Amino acid sequence: MTMKARAITLLLAAALVAATPASAQAPKASAKAPGLTSERGDVPIEATSSTDMFRNQRDREPYPRDFQQQPPLIPHGIKGYNITKNFNKCMDCHAWSVAKQIGATRVSETHFKTREDQTLANISPRRYFCLQCHAAQVEAPPLVKSDFVPLDTVKPQPR
Repeated sequence: MTMKARAITLLLAAALVAATPASAQAPKASAKAPGLTSERGDVPIEATSSTDMFRNQRDREPYPRDFQQQPPLIPHGIKGYNITKNFNKCMDCHAWSVAKQIGATRVSETHFKTREDQTLANISPRRYFCLQCHAAQVEAPPLVKSDFVPLDTVKPQPR
């Protein structure tokens, strides 16, 4: 096929797509399976997925932990915090070199160890992306009712 023929074919295809109504292009949503319910109820996803739907909690004292080995919850807003392979905004305050001066909790020693228990000079790659384990808190009603109560025997003891 010549260049001219390819260009004409592409133009015709683009015109066909542009002339097709959007309703014909998008697949129809299938009916909800019987017996399944959403935590949202009958509210469509589009009605609940706006940005800034919940407000991040203001800075506060650290949250108490409910069980041994629980990753600490994030007691401050994290909107705009970027964590890429080359930069981790959390380390601006939580790095050992600055945490004490700023008054932030410093990163645990466990975050510097590899799977083989070798200690590294910097955060271990498996612990680098903080939000894998640490969750920011928002002012929002719970999605599911919970009556969880930590056992006294496993509650972290005050130091």
